[in-house]
Formats: sequence, C-alpha cells, structure tokens
Amino acid sequence: MNYTVHKAFQKDEQQLTSYIENYETTGENFGNQDRNSLKLYNLNGLTINVKSFKIPNLVNQIAYRFFRKSKAQRSFEYAKRLLHLGIGTPQPIAFYEYKTPFLFKKSYYISEHLPYDLTYRELTFNLTMANHEAILRAFTRFTFGLHKAGVNFLDHSPGNTLIQLNDGAYKFYLVDLNRMEFGDMDLETRIKNFARLTIHKSMVEVMSDEYAKLGGYDYNRVFNLMWAETEAFQNRFHRKRRIKNKVFFWRKK
Repeated sequence: MNYTVHKAFQKDEQQLTSYIENYETTGENFGNQDRNSLKLYNLNGLTINVKSFKIPNLVNQIAYRFFRKSKAQRSFEYAKRLLHLGIGTPQPIAFYEYKTPFLFKKSYYISEHLPYDLTYRELTFNLTMANHEAILRAFTRFTFGLHKAGVNFLDHSPGNTLIQLNDGAYKFYLVDLNRMEFGDMDLETRIKNFARLTIHKSMVEVMSDEYAKLGGYDYNRVFNLMWAETEAFQNRFHRKRRIKNKVFFWRKK
C-alpha cells in the first residue's frame, strides 16, 4: 500500500489509514454501490467520504501499475487544481493505492463530505421545481466559468454536480473528478461538454441562451450545436445499450 495525505490532514494520517485497512467492516454506506463503493466516516467531527474504486480489468491493472495515474490519484490531484482555480469541489484529503510488483489492484479517494440540496439530475426530473430556470442559468454560468478557466470536465453528467441553494446564492461543486482535461477549448468543444446533461429541449434552450449571452455568441449557433451534441450522445447511448442487451442476452430478467 502507498498513499498521499493532504498537508492539512497529515495529523490524521494514522486514523485515515485505519479506515482504509478496515474499509470492508467499517463506515456507513452512502449512495449507489453498484459501480464503486462509497462510505462515510467521522474524522474528529468532520464527515468525510471514502470512495473505493473497483479492481480494474487486467489490461488496466498493467496500465495503472506502470503507465497511468490511478483514478484515485487523479481525483486527488484534480480536486487540488480545481480549488486553486477557485472552482467548487469537496476538499481532497488523501488517496490510497494497493499494488503488486506487476499489477495495480485497489485504490481509494478520501474527501470531505459536503451537504447539498440537490444535484443537476433533479432539474431533469422536475421541470416545475421552484426557481428551476434560475438554477439552470446559474449552473450554465458555473460551466462557462469552468471553460474560461480551461477545465473540460469529461464526466459533466447529471449526478456529478452538487448544488447548494443558499436562498438564491447558488453554489456548485464537482464530484467524480477522475476524467478531466485542461487547456483552451474552442466553442465546439465547450458546447460538447453539455451533451450528457439532459434530454429536454427546453433545458437546452435555456442553457444555450445563457451561454450565448456570457460568451457573446450567436444564440442559434450555440443552440444548434448543443442540441446536435445532445441528440448524438443519446443515439450513442441507446445504441450501446441495444448492443449490450444483445451480447449479454442471458442477463435479462
């Protein structure tokens, strides 16, 4: 096992390590446990979460062992970079990795557990929510700020932005950080970043309007790009699902 603890939490290193070593029998399960496991712990009065990444397939065990940074390490490093840029994300605390001489095994990412009122996903389920448009426009401004700072959040999907309402002073925090790119983006790349967020044309219209105003772009150009990327993503998503259902037909209930 090797690990890195944020300098602000090095006094808690022993306690954090014990959480990892006893992960299977301690902690409180939080959220969906299907893909990766997430548990909550109390660290001297601070609620933290520990995300346990699944052991990757054999090819990636080799890749992560010798050639690529693990998801846990990337999450930790990207979180620090986002905070340095003034972008909201839970405070990174540590990451842990288990390796053999030739293969990569388990990894864990530890961060502060933030209270929040909703995620972007709730906006897609409840179009009549109070202040729906105001929240959506604020989210678009947040995303524009990401792009202006050179952050391309490749997992910009409905569940990966936490929203605190704060009586209209909306705050946004990114989670699931292991897939990011940094650098200048052209308009097409920026707008493609919205593709996974919603299937609702009305929401795309609002986001397009706000983004066009912020960047001084033509609304029709932004909307046509955003809607085309949304439809293309949905087509790819459903095509993959159909193929998967055919290949793994025996898993059907």
